[in-house]
Amino acid sequence: MTDPVLPIRVVLADDHAVVRKGIREFLEFGGEVTVVAEAADGVAALNLIREHQPDVAVLDIQMPGQSGIEVTRALRAERLPVGVLILTAFDDEPYIRAVLQVGANGYVLKTAEAHEIVEAVRAVHEGQSALDPVIARKLMTQLAWPEAEAQQRVEPLTERELEVLRFAAKGYTNKAIGAQLSISDRTVQGHLAKIYDKLGAASRTEAVMRAVTLGWIEPVVSSES
Repeated sequence: MTDPVLPIRVVLADDHAVVRKGIREFLEFGGEVTVVAEAADGVAALNLIREHQPDVAVLDIQMPGQSGIEVTRALRAERLPVGVLILTAFDDEPYIRAVLQVGANGYVLKTAEAHEIVEAVRAVHEGQSALDPVIARKLMTQLAWPEAEAQQRVEPLTERELEVLRFAAKGYTNKAIGAQLSISDRTVQGHLAKIYDKLGAASRTEAVMRAVTLGWIEPVVSSES
């Protein structure tokens, strides 16, 4: 007998009760996700995440007490092993940049279809990045540099750094990248630090998108329709 697949455990935070109810219903509809706790503000969300240790935290940006950005920053500072998916109505570029800089794994708009939000939760749980197509387009515009200027200001990546970044673009964890390249996850982290420094990036997503813009790596296209 095969072991049953455990549902993805989620803490859901949004300051509107009606919105939380709707999100919870479609997240749990297929049985793949279970919401273990709900919060109406950022302070409660952070405490519930510490208590329940969920797989994924689904957070709004604008909440009383602490914003989703502040909660994410706290989670990363405490090194809690939880994926963070920002689910919000805001698509302003300052929010997008702030969310990526503090280490969120995904950014999806509330206008997305229910199945797209569930897929984003699944992707974050699997260690991948999840970006709403609207957000991805904004990022590509925001991070795109004029080619001549880009080539002048960016130090080229080594072949090993490109290998690491290609695996990172596919959502591989440091440990998984290390296994693929027969190096330690600490060495992978060292390569990523150098990549971030060379590209002026603050996150994997930002580094990948800048490398794609420069033509150094190919964009990863989902096989799902």
